[in-house]
Amino acid sequence: MNEELIEQFLLQRYPDDSYQKAVRDEITFACVDFIQSGLADSNFTNELCSNDEQKYWGRVSEALLAARLKQVGITPEPSRNSGPDFLLINKGQKIWVEVICPEPKGIPLEWLDPEQVNARKYPHEQILLRWTSAIKEKSEKLLGNEDGAVKGYINKGIVESTDAYVNAVNGCQLRRGFNGISQLPCVVEAVFAVGPYQLKIDRDSLKQIGAGYQHRPLIVKPKGEPVPAYTFLDSKFRPISAIWAVDVNGTAVVGNLEPMVVVHNPNAVNPIPIGLLPAHDEYIAKTIGLEEYKLNRIEGSLRSRT
Repeated sequence: MNEELIEQFLLQRYPDDSYQKAVRDEITFACVDFIQSGLADSNFTNELCSNDEQKYWGRVSEALLAARLKQVGITPEPSRNSGPDFLLINKGQKIWVEVICPEPKGIPLEWLDPEQVNARKYPHEQILLRWTSAIKEKSEKLLGNEDGAVKGYINKGIVESTDAYVNAVNGCQLRRGFNGISQLPCVVEAVFAVGPYQLKIDRDSLKQIGAGYQHRPLIVKPKGEPVPAYTFLDSKFRPISAIWAVDVNGTAVVGNLEPMVVVHNPNAVNPIPIGLLPAHDEYIAKTIGLEEYKLNRIEGSLRSRT
């Protein structure tokens, strides 16, 4: 019954031409397999087919990421006791994965409109705020909130002290909002305080004397307090092993690139292995001295597949 309801709903959402059919079939297969594998909770089908855009993409994100894991030989296991979305076991280590697909709140409609092809300003700060908000929300699912009123998975005993924990953030609703003003992925800017690339010019000679990325620990909001953008430089987030940042919406089946990167927390209590999760690139920060990090990009496992 769930499978029939999903097929009917997706048929209405993706009309039957060659492009839409291919995407529809991809998402249908992922969602049905997600249910049949025991990964879906009791609300999965209702929320997927609820005509609520945020719930739809949240559920599709879970199913597509589980499918991408299976494609590289990793079999997710169901989460129990109201825990994270699913569980991976790697050489005896538990790796919990919590999925979120940030909604495009506060992003100009003209940027989100797929029919718009004219040049326009890239709303990089608004998009970055969506990434930081998503990371904060799912980090609190593990750690609880700052005043302790809401308990996290650790306090509830669902995630143990030796378990790894990965935030999986799908930026597909942000429409080409995967890379930031630095030209690095937004997730890198959000966790390592990376700002725009800048040149240093000598005032007298007008010659370039240096270059590098700005240090941007805070993002200014139109209203309210600035938002921190240094998650992995803050010791309280040590239980977060990595961020798996993706932009998946089912269109890889028709030739679109669905970028994936893994950003490792250099201070993680329980790090995950490099190369474990499917990704085009992985970012690893190494300490230099007592107060500096050097951020390295290495090719991910998906590079050899493209």
